[in-house]
Amino acid sequence: MNVLVAHNFYQIGGGEDQVYQDEAALLESHGHKVTRFSVHNDDLKNTGKLAMAKMTVWNGRLAKKIAAIIRKEQIEVAHFTNTFPQISPAAYYAARKAGAAVVQSLHNYRFICPSALFLRDGKVCESCMGKLVPYPAIKYGCYRDSKSASAVVAGMLATHRVMGTYQRAVDAYIALTEFGKQKFIEAGLPADKISVKPNFVLPDPGEGPGNGGFALFVGRLSKEKGIDVLLRAWEERPGVKLKIIGDGPLADQVRAAAAKMPGEIEYLGRKPVEEVIATMGDAACLVFPSVWYEGLPKTIVESLARGTPVIASKIGAMIDLIDHGRTGLHFPTGDAGALAQSVRSLFAYPQTLADMRTNCRAEFLAKYTADQNYRQLIAIYESVLHRTPADVEVSTT
Repeated sequence: MNVLVAHNFYQIGGGEDQVYQDEAALLESHGHKVTRFSVHNDDLKNTGKLAMAKMTVWNGRLAKKIAAIIRKEQIEVAHFTNTFPQISPAAYYAARKAGAAVVQSLHNYRFICPSALFLRDGKVCESCMGKLVPYPAIKYGCYRDSKSASAVVAGMLATHRVMGTYQRAVDAYIALTEFGKQKFIEAGLPADKISVKPNFVLPDPGEGPGNGGFALFVGRLSKEKGIDVLLRAWEERPGVKLKIIGDGPLADQVRAAAAKMPGEIEYLGRKPVEEVIATMGDAACLVFPSVWYEGLPKTIVESLARGTPVIASKIGAMIDLIDHGRTGLHFPTGDAGALAQSVRSLFAYPQTLADMRTNCRAEFLAKYTADQNYRQLIAIYESVLHRTPADVEVSTT
């Protein structure tokens, strides 16, 4: 099968970027011809606001470029990981007109919520759910704390809802969890076009020893990831060293906390994937205090692969991903005291912790291996190849 994988990289890397690379490599490892197409948000530094707005709604230039690639390479399936903001939904129309079926992964909630997070003022917010024009996001400046920038994203969503883009121009969607699928159905995406396929780890890193005696956080250092909750929990002195890997807007806050509690918090900054995986295998547990619904954090899948239990917020996808008492623990979202107590509880029972490591590894082997993921991905691709293309004729100029 000839597949185009397309992705818009963010300025600060994240799980979506890695999944784009992993899925391409997975397909190639099974003999498929893969053509990669990507753009990076670092290229937008000198782009004016008006040009950015037009691009976000409809980028005809990139749409034509993608169509040319599809024709030249005889692409059968065009799989988009992220189109925001540069690729734009115009690419769907161009891809279909050029002869490819269109698949879109749903790694966040951008199709419903302009901020993509269902989060406002540190709390879950679904005010834009079901609205043709997501005007609450404009009112509160949910995207980049800017009403004008939020208006651009809201305008993009409203335009393509009116056009029927999300119903007609995409052949299949990939949700990462059943929780995510239900949210997108609630928001109006066609239920019969949404399949659930989780993230995976390639290559399998194997079970780690887990003998480091420390807790670990890995991820973007930002408010939605619960960094404030994490640091407050360690102010309550749970009695376990915390190592933090990552970067982001709250990096200075993390550095300050590490300087204040040098024996209890160690900030390691951004690290190569290989080093992250190694540290994860040594950790006694992963701490995941996110305050938003999440998609399917690759960090959690990696932790399960290493046999490392996860202490996670009881919210959204994490409720299904972590089996409380078997592969980790849940704590009430945003409750730093409860997080600190969960850490104490887990470390107080070494045998329970050891049993959880075995359970985590079994969970990974049952649900998140590359081989299983490949079978799911190909099944989705094959299902769209047999669909009759929608009657969609829109200029890509």
